[in-house]
Order: sequence, then structure tokens, then C-alpha cells
Amino acid sequence: MAAARGWPRRLAAAAGALPGGGGPGRAPGPAPDTAAPATAALYVHWPYCRKRCSYCNFNTYVVPAVDEAAVRACLVREAQTLLRLSQVHSLASPGTVAAVLEAVAGAAHLPAGAEVTLEANPSSTSASVLDGFRAAGVNRLSIGVQSLDDAELRMLGREHTVAEARKAVEAARGLFPGRTSIDLLFGLPGQSRDAWAQRLEATLRLCDDHISLYQLTLERGTALAAQVRAGALPAPPQDLLADMYHTARSVLGAAGFRHYEVSNFARKGALSTHNLSYWRAEQYIGVGPGAHGRFVLRAEGGCSREARVQTPEPVAWMREVQSQGHGTRSRAVLSPLEQLEELLTLGLRTDEGITQERWGHFSPQLSLQAVFGGPGEARALQQEGWLVLDGGGLRCTWAGLAVLDSLLPALLWQLQRVLGTARHPPREAPAEERAGGGARGL
Repeated sequence: MAAARGWPRRLAAAAGALPGGGGPGRAPGPAPDTAAPATAALYVHWPYCRKRCSYCNFNTYVVPAVDEAAVRACLVREAQTLLRLSQVHSLASPGTVAAVLEAVAGAAHLPAGAEVTLEANPSSTSASVLDGFRAAGVNRLSIGVQSLDDAELRMLGREHTVAEARKAVEAARGLFPGRTSIDLLFGLPGQSRDAWAQRLEATLRLCDDHISLYQLTLERGTALAAQVRAGALPAPPQDLLADMYHTARSVLGAAGFRHYEVSNFARKGALSTHNLSYWRAEQYIGVGPGAHGRFVLRAEGGCSREARVQTPEPVAWMREVQSQGHGTRSRAVLSPLEQLEELLTLGLRTDEGITQERWGHFSPQLSLQAVFGGPGEARALQQEGWLVLDGGGLRCTWAGLAVLDSLLPALLWQLQRVLGTARHPPREAPAEERAGGGARGL
């Protein structure tokens, strides 16, 4: 999606120290130790684009003009408010992007070298603009190339050409060496296996040390989905999509890339620290229209993790920020089960999986072995070669990572069943049931 006036779709700062402690929000078990150290990431959403791409259903808006100063002021105020509520500390820098980073500096401190990622597009990443972002404190760039074929880019409704994409990536690599990522889409209507293999080879000649690959999702309400539904464009068959994914894993692996998350590949240790904070179910604060967050409100005396969603419509969001300091549309305390469900769903996306230590932060009373080591769905998945449970934790095998979506329902069901039983031990069966061997459902 094209970022208006050179702005990013997202600004992300990786974890900073929380002076109030509290960890990730423990469950089930006692309240977090408020003296313990903790971390949080910060996510900032810029809601405006020059145009909407044919496949995009993100929370973006195309308007004739943007009052950038007003939006900037609201981003700064909301960042200050939410950082104060969570008691997180971060970094300071100069410029428009820097205004938000300076707001963070009022309450926060990031370690030296902490990741500050900007998501941008080739159409808004000239060398001078990128240099300005670097001066503002950005030290990592993720570029939405999406395809290295001009016909595919036109179908996707992208503004840039392949030549412009190459120029943008080369400029970014010069300014952010070793810290430039490329986003690519596969499974496009009409895309063949051979064409995808060619795109991968072209990407390897262009890329730095990080690549994100996403299977195109035909979202309801988008122009591209309507074209496929109407028969104007062919929908790719599932077996072709699986072949494309396998091809990517093989090609990138042979080029030295570690497949460290379902959609992400890195070499030379160039993993995305910010995104890892999501997959590890760490705290993060969402700022801007439609942004999501997961954190503990220590300033209000809280010890439970909340799920928060900011008001999506920019004008309404700005009114709320101006009147109350933030534009939170909804907030809900996550139950112990909900936190473990998120940890399981996100953690298994990575090749490291869910470590014993991380699980223990959320579930000090029930270990991974207690939940997934006994007879049940998880043991069957281990025996079939999809899953591993050992002293290191719970993780997918190479084969299992490719079919994670099909594994999760069974694992979530086992988690819900075991956790429910642990919280509500079965009553002793009446004498007549014991005598008759009557079975009861959990």
C-alpha cells in the first residue's frame, strides 16, 4: 500500500525496559511480581494512503489532503498517554517520525541498538526521504516490494514499477546495510510455479538479509477478490499454493536463510526483533487509528494484561485523543486461558516455538508437559512427525510449520480441556455412577 507523503504504514520500536515490572501477565497463578523487570514494544499506525491497493483491507484511508501537523500532535499525545499508563520507557530523536519517538523519550529508554523499524513502499522511499528517516532514529527498513513483475504489480494496484522497487531497495541497503527487509506476495491469480521461482531468484539478487513472504489473501470487499469471484481472474489451487511455499522454503534455505517464522526468513542473524516480540507474546503498545495493543496498566494499579484496540476512523480517533488523551475504542482483560491461547497460536509460528521458560511466565502452575505431554491430540501430532515436545519446549517440525493452521485447532482444544479440568476438578462420581461405570463428559 502506498504511504502518503513519504510516511510509513507502520513505525515499530522494539522492546524497552518497563521500570514497574510485571512481566507478560501470568496465568494461571499468582499476580505478577511488580518488582520483576519487563519489556514492551511500540507500534505506531499512520492511516492515510495515496491509493488503496486492489488486495488491501487494512485500516487505511484515501483523502484529498491530510493535516499532518494535527495527526502528528495526536500520535504524540496518545503515545505519551499510553506509555504513562503502561509505565514503559523508550528513545528520543529529531523530524516528523521523530516527534513520536521524542514523545516516547519522556517516559522511556531503549537499549543502545534497539530496533526501530519503518514500513515503507518503493513509491515513497527516495534516498533523501530515507536519509531523513535514518536521522529521525529509524535503523531498520521493511519495503513493500510485493512483486518483481510489472504486470503483477499493476494487478495488485501498486504505484511502483519493478525498476522503482529495485532503486528503493538499493538505496535502503546503502543507508541500512544488513537491516533492510523485502516483502513479497505469492499465490497471485494466474501466477505459475515457474513464475514464482523466477521471482525468488530475482529477489535473491536484490535483497539484503531479511525476506517476508506472504500468501495473498483474497479479502472480502477488496477489488481483487471481486475480480476473482466474478471469474475475471483465476483463483490459484491449494496444491499450487503449497508447492509455491515449499519452493520458497527450499530456495531461500539453500541461499543461507533461516526460516525462523511461518512467513519470515533471515540470514546472518538479521531477525526482526520487533516482530519477535509479538510471536513471543510479549507486551506491545499500539498507537494510532485502529492500532492494537497488549499490556498491563501499571499506572492504574493493574496486574492483568489487557487487549486494547484504538478507534479506527482517523477523525473520530483524533477527537478522542484531543479530549481524553487517547482514542481507545475497546479494552478487555485477557483471561488466563486467552493469554495461553495467544501464546500457543503465536509462539508455534516460530522455529524456536514456545520455550519452557516462556510458558512458565504465563503458566507457573501447569507446565507444557502437564498440558501437552499426556495422551491426547498433541501426542498424536508428535507421533505423526508434526510437533516436538522436549526439554527445550514445544515447537513444530520442519514439516509441521508448513501446516500449522491445520494443527492449531486440535492443540487449542487440548489446552482448553486440560486447563478447564485443572481449574474445575471433576466432582466425585455418585455411587450409582461408580458402580455402573457411567462416563461423564468434561
